Amino acid sequence: MFTIGDFARHGRVSVRMLRHYDATGLLRPAHVDPASGYRYYTAAQLARLNRIIALKDLGFTLQQVQDIVDEKVSAEELRGMLRLRRAELETAMAAAGARLVQVEARLRAIESEGCMPTNDVVIKSVPTVRVAELTATAASFEPEGIGPVIGPLYDELFRRLDTAGVTPAGPGVAYYEDAPEGGGRISVHAAVQVSAPVQDGAFRILDLPSLDQAATIMHRGSMDTVLPTAQTLARWIDANGYRSNGYPREVNLECPENRDDWVTELQAPVGLA
Repeated sequence: MFTIGDFARHGRVSVRMLRHYDATGLLRPAHVDPASGYRYYTAAQLARLNRIIALKDLGFTLQQVQDIVDEKVSAEELRGMLRLRRAELETAMAAAGARLVQVEARLRAIESEGCMPTNDVVIKSVPTVRVAELTATAASFEPEGIGPVIGPLYDELFRRLDTAGVTPAGPGVAYYEDAPEGGGRISVHAAVQVSAPVQDGAFRILDLPSLDQAATIMHRGSMDTVLPTAQTLARWIDANGYRSNGYPREVNLECPENRDDWVTELQAPVGLA
């Protein structure tokens, strides 16, 4: 028989781990000296230990490992467990691949610009929000086309909300779509979060759909200067293996009187390229 130390060396595990396996019932020693409490194992138990290690390396929990080695799991159930584990590993590999693309993009940025980018882009989900909105049409998506439309639209929206006695429940959310008439024209939506229910014919109430994946970046300053931030976001999307699925939303997080102190989050809906 082997002492616990010798058995641990042969099995390439720690003594602490063998004690844990004993405590959980996963691998009991063949004999415990009643006087000293020393644990002893047989060579035949190495086969069970090796199977435990192999199953753990596949990512199974200790409870799953015990059920398998104690033959409490049928062959069909084991196939199902392995298929599920395969799916989990494929998901993890895809996530690791996406992170690798982001690391490589950071390296390229540092190599080309000589410093680490400070305006970080984050991928996140955006929940559904209820908004009140007014809509108008801009000649183009250029800042000089959007600016003269969105400002007066928000002024009018807040005037109508005040008349209706409606207090905004969250930040403003500007979003954009291609106008039905085409020609590069843009439907401009000036919206603000409100509490449900709200009923008033002076503005439209709708639930702005959630975004499963949005590439987001913070813009600090007037929206007249948003173009470089939007371009940074577009370059990041292209460099990190994503594709744009529409125009970015603009969430007005802070809008003090001085426009240079504004904080706006751009939320670009994206998918994998």
